[in-house]
Amino acid sequence: MTLLVVVVIIAAVALVVVALYNSLVRARNTVDNAWSQIDVQLKRRLDLIPNLVETVKGYATHEQTTFDAVISARKSALAAPSQPGPQAEADNLVSGALRQLFALSEAYPDLKANQNFLSLQEELTATESRVAYARQFYNDAVLTFHNKLDTFPTVVIAKIGTFPRRDFFEAEPEAQNPPSVSF
Repeated sequence: MTLLVVVVIIAAVALVVVALYNSLVRARNTVDNAWSQIDVQLKRRLDLIPNLVETVKGYATHEQTTFDAVISARKSALAAPSQPGPQAEADNLVSGALRQLFALSEAYPDLKANQNFLSLQEELTATESRVAYARQFYNDAVLTFHNKLDTFPTVVIAKIGTFPRRDFFEAEPEAQNPPSVSF
């Protein structure tokens, strides 16, 4: 009888350990998935930039420094390591450069009426909203993961397994709002 009790207790402890480990794996995978969603949206935004620059170039040919800043920011973002810190810095550069580019539209009335520009601006604004949502989802997933890493009893399992903490994706305050242009 005592052997049966010992076996049941060992089995129960093993099941708890497995369940806790699996919950940590699920939380880690959710963080990884959330990061990939940010990455997808940032790449989508970067893919729109060359078309936007070419459209604006047709109207504002003497604004080369602004075009160079946008292109340089895009190159930096493409070259940045796929990690929250470097990506956030690159994202901030791109957001600032896009604000400058959209500001040009105020000086060029024909550009403000260009259907291609309006379509690209609308696509970019929609993408900025997706990026903001993906950032929020990622940061929520990281918070949940960190809570599991820091609370008992999962903290014990986390120390045994390989569950490193993840960085939050932190944009600078001025980069948290999508570029906006009033027409």
